[in-house]
Amino acid sequence: MENEHQLELPEILLPFKEKLLATLQHFIEIIPTEEKVLKPWQSRFGGNPYLPLESSFPTTPDGETLFFLGQINFGETPALAPFPETGIIQFFIFDDQLFGQDTENPFSQSGFRVVYFPEVIEEEGQLQSDFSFLRKYGDLPVYPGECFGMEFSLEKELVPIEDNAFSQLMGNDFFEQFGEEQWPLYEMYNTAVSSDGHKYGGYSHFAQEDPREAENPFVLLCQFDTDNDIESMWGDMGTAHFFIKEDDLKAKDFSKVWFHWDCY
Repeated sequence: MENEHQLELPEILLPFKEKLLATLQHFIEIIPTEEKVLKPWQSRFGGNPYLPLESSFPTTPDGETLFFLGQINFGETPALAPFPETGIIQFFIFDDQLFGQDTENPFSQSGFRVVYFPEVIEEEGQLQSDFSFLRKYGDLPVYPGECFGMEFSLEKELVPIEDNAFSQLMGNDFFEQFGEEQWPLYEMYNTAVSSDGHKYGGYSHFAQEDPREAENPFVLLCQFDTDNDIESMWGDMGTAHFFIKEDDLKAKDFSKVWFHWDCY
């Protein structure tokens, strides 16, 4: 059920086909690859970050180095408004039990960091290459030292049940109108329509519930998922999200990002 050509519905849902198709959104799927990442400015999961000589490696307020989760070079991705078309964005987390998430102040980048370089230097002599200063890390959702490349694909998806957008677009009691059929239909839709995986833009996947409020919308800046292929595990089969206001994204202001993750 990822696009209009694959939308197959039971007869009872056919009257809602056009309304469901109207929820289609574009997103960028991020596919891990095992190809060796050769250049510091290339997109990647893990490894070492792109870091100009004059830049500092992100740390906590106490000076402990954060862990480099990954980076996206927008020059390597399909275009998707309102995301940048150039530059590198990086994601760092802490190695405590919550991976740097602050449940009381989710915008506090003391336990995580989002860094954006609008201009990309493609001269290795002007970039840091010695990361021997990094400390030994503790609890993490991935193994330190592992590095995987990224490929990108522009895709479309229908609104999933776990994203708050479903109730906003289809109604809080959408499935209740089907009486005894509501739970079988709910399970059918929930199984067929998913927003899991590594991605940016589009809808979000949650193990528990969407923490965002309808009156206070946020864009999915990036989603990192549990993934056996890269030995990534966010708690018990969980998913990590970085959210941002659309106006901040358009302004390329990544100082007010919301870091959230949940698991089963």
